[in-house]
Amino acid sequence: MSETIEEKCIAKGIKLTEQRKIIAKVMSDSRDHPDVDELYNRVSKIDSKISIATVYRTVKLFEEVGIVTKHDFKGGKARYEEINESHHDHLIDIKTGEIIEFIDDEIEKLQNKVAEKYGYKLIDHKLELYGIKKK
Repeated sequence: MSETIEEKCIAKGIKLTEQRKIIAKVMSDSRDHPDVDELYNRVSKIDSKISIATVYRTVKLFEEVGIVTKHDFKGGKARYEEINESHHDHLIDIKTGEIIEFIDDEIEKLQNKVAEKYGYKLIDHKLELYGIKKK
């Protein structure tokens, strides 16, 4: 079982106020890639005293210390995802905004092959595919 955002904060020495704990839990429990407004809506159902500014500051802090990553998918607001050990790519439905995480060994091999063809060792990559669901 992987660590929660709260556990990662503790390990990195981040001070966790009650409000930050709630934001961390909501982010850890998210199965999507929420933007700050979506996080704020979820958090405010738990504690209505948490301001959107607090959510923004907390998400920025989590990003700065390497606990969450920011995605700037086309056509929308920045979305956030907890960083974990396993690499994956994204398929984004441009009509609904649905984001599908996937791993494809063939794509991974092809990316390495392309890098090698041009004389590089692949260190990292990010793949975002955009589409419309077939009927």
